[in-house]
This record gives sequence, structure tokens and C-alpha cells, in this order.
Amino acid sequence: MESKTRLAKRIAECGIASRRDAEKLIESGMVIVDGKIVNTPVFLVTDRSEILVNGKKIPQKPQKIIIWKFHKPKGVITTKSDPKNRKTVFDFFPNFDQRLIHVGRLDYNSEGLLLFTNNGDIARKMELPSTGLERKYRVRIFGNLTDEKIQTLKNGVVISGIKYRSVRIEIDSSRLSRSNSWITVTLREGKNREIRKIMEYVGCVVNRLIRIGYGPFNLGNLSPGEISPALKREIAQLLKII
Repeated sequence: MESKTRLAKRIAECGIASRRDAEKLIESGMVIVDGKIVNTPVFLVTDRSEILVNGKKIPQKPQKIIIWKFHKPKGVITTKSDPKNRKTVFDFFPNFDQRLIHVGRLDYNSEGLLLFTNNGDIARKMELPSTGLERKYRVRIFGNLTDEKIQTLKNGVVISGIKYRSVRIEIDSSRLSRSNSWITVTLREGKNREIRKIMEYVGCVVNRLIRIGYGPFNLGNLSPGEISPALKREIAQLLKII
């Protein structure tokens, strides 16, 4: 029996768009399957289905999974285009003929590891909290981060009605005082500006934030602005997890 896949998932697997964006394309009537417009993302297709997105035929089978590691510099925005004409992460990929999707985001003032893939379904799974991938950050803070405050964040907090799950904090400086100190923060969810918000909640200010790990992928020795293909063993480990 021929296997079937949801239409939105197939489009994402081919790197056309993320799963969420693929669903929007379908619902707006921009997708044709075997000569007919389809407007539901749960429509099932096979490897033999002819699929057109915006009038262009997509591959019948998913491409080989490719993942790139990028050291995002501070002052660069994670988007494809910016109305304020700020430098974007895609400005560092000018000669790539592959359609790439970033996995999650790093805000304008944050630095470090940002992953890109040609497979939108993989990107979506990596972002889901249920997948359980750890995100690890080196963080410089100003403020007095006591053991009591660390325990508060370990237990999880609610800020403005939003629940932030438990985070793990390791002290990197020899001691913490009301001066700049380095800590390592590990979390599994990664809500928008999460570390900045939870540190502010306990009276500390983040003045530098560098992501050094995402699941099995590590920043390593990548310099700001540098791009490197992920190692085969890193990709293999990811696929086992998801």
C-alpha cells in the first residue's frame, strides 16, 4: 500500500516553507494537487502526487536533510527582510541556491548559534517544546543572583500570565555580586526573550547573551558571521531524538 503524507508536511519537507507557512499557502488557495486546488492542510498526498505551489512544481520526494550552523552576530535580525533595512541573517547566505529555513530565532541584541535547514518539518519539530531539545546560553548579567533566586527560576515562574518552565543555571564567575557576572542557562522551551524576562523578574539585567548549544549542535569555534555545515553525527543524533 502506498504511503500517504499530509500536504502541509510534504511542502515543508521540500523546504518550500515552514509547516505553519505551508498551511497558510494551502488555505489561501495557492496549492494545486494533481490539477485541483486544495484548501485544507490535512489533505493526504503520495510520492506520485503532482504538487504545485504558487504555480511551481515541487519535488515528489523530500530532499536530503541539510543543516547549517551560523554564528549570528549582535545587531542582526532573524528574518528574510526587514522594513527598517537592518542587516538580516539571510544577508550572510547570498550565494546559497538552497531554500533555507531558520530554526527558532535569536533577537536583535542576542548572539550565537542559529541553525538553518532545507526541511521545514524538521525545523518545526526542533522548535517544539515537546521534542525536549536543550538550548544552552552563556549569559552576562548585572545584579545579585542569589541561590534563592536560582531556585525560584528552577521551579518555574509566571510573568504577566505567561508560564516559564524550569531552567538550569550554572554560575561561571567565581562569585556573584552587584557587578557583571557570567552564568550558563539551559532551557527546553525558548519563549520570546525568555532569559531576559526571567532575569528581570529576579532583579537582574542581561547585558550579553550568546547561544552556545541547541540540542546536539554546538557553536564550537565559529566566529561571528561564520557558517558551517553541521556534522553528520550531530544530524544523526537529532534524527534519533525527533
